[in-house]
Amino acid sequence: MKQEEVPQDKGNLSNKNMKELVYATDEKGNYTTALSTGWEPKTIALTNSIDEISERIAIAKEQVKNNEVSPICYFMEVSRMDIGVLASYVGMWQWRVKRHFKPKVFAGLSDTILKKYAESFNISIEELKNFKTK
Repeated sequence: MKQEEVPQDKGNLSNKNMKELVYATDEKGNYTTALSTGWEPKTIALTNSIDEISERIAIAKEQVKNNEVSPICYFMEVSRMDIGVLASYVGMWQWRVKRHFKPKVFAGLSDTILKKYAESFNISIEELKNFKTK
């Protein structure tokens, strides 16, 4: 894309008077950088992604409230992780992490295991143990 064609659509950054650095070509065809306030397709994709994440967080919160899953599931969603990422952070197999999603299994976890989860979510063990939905 040419420097003068860099999109300046209203985007997520334009509300904060910020600009994104992008690559473009100058009049000689050499690569250079340019500033963009946004690009509509990118803004739509990002908004959809954020909406989907927010929906997954709300579902996880409701499931914790209904005692269907443990707080680990909720904090995993809030931290924008999936089971594979969380398993690598806590150093456990994915099947074991999935097992810890069960409220009865979660209730029996040691503080050593809970500490791994809490550190991964950047919260305290008490916050993890005593998570209450409102």
